[in-house]
Amino acid sequence: MATDAPPPSKTEHRLPSTEEFVAVQESAEFGELRRSYRSFAFPLTVAFIAWYLLFVLLSSYAGDFMGTKLFGNVNVALGLGLAQFLTTFLIAWWTARHAADRLDPKAEAIKSRMEGGA
Repeated sequence: MATDAPPPSKTEHRLPSTEEFVAVQESAEFGELRRSYRSFAFPLTVAFIAWYLLFVLLSSYAGDFMGTKLFGNVNVALGLGLAQFLTTFLIAWWTARHAADRLDPKAEAIKSRMEGGA
């Protein structure tokens, strides 16, 4: 006897209830995951914003300093501007590495438990 319903897939997971989501959100494990993320992301964000504002302030109020030649036609302003791009890419790389090493395993463990895979 044939049925129209496809066979259950091994990738299907049960959907957690609202109460289960709330319980996980209040758990110590989820709190540690959140602390780990925040203790990395917030200081890094503040440092980058401070670095960016320093560049803007120097550009606005220290024109003579920013116009100082470093070599050839490259001055301090161009060097610091290019450093902004470099630090952006370094922060993105560092954040991805931090997430892969420290956050993703914790998040995957929580997810597996929530979906009934553990």
